[in-house]
Amino acid sequence: MKKTASAVWQGDLKSGKGTISTESGALKDNPYGFNTRFEGAPGTNPEELIGAAHAGCFSMALSLMLGQAGFTADRIATRAEVTLDKDGEGFSITAIALKLEAQIPGIDEAQFQQIANQAKEGCPVSKVLNAQISLTASLA
Repeated sequence: MKKTASAVWQGDLKSGKGTISTESGALKDNPYGFNTRFEGAPGTNPEELIGAAHAGCFSMALSLMLGQAGFTADRIATRAEVTLDKDGEGFSITAIALKLEAQIPGIDEAQFQQIANQAKEGCPVSKVLNAQISLTASLA
């Protein structure tokens, strides 16, 4: 299985502009640029998209692993906070903090924490990232 996304960039780093699109059409010519990445202007940025991909992937992996353990979640809500730090060579994504709030009937805290951490380690997006990935999980 292969999935495709694309980016088009025009201009220099600070004044240039780009668009990001996905083959599925979920994103179509979404704007991004220096201002959306570093100055809080409207639009997206690579770190935000990585966070969205990680939160979505982790949530699906957790659902799978819960099902394998005999549980079905009423709700899984995951937020991914991606940290971009300046380093000697420019910038690096140094951490991703996943914050999970879940409603899962019949599960106890120890089992929930174990399965959530297995999902954090096993999700394909977690495996591809070379950042420190943390997880804070809470049952509602």
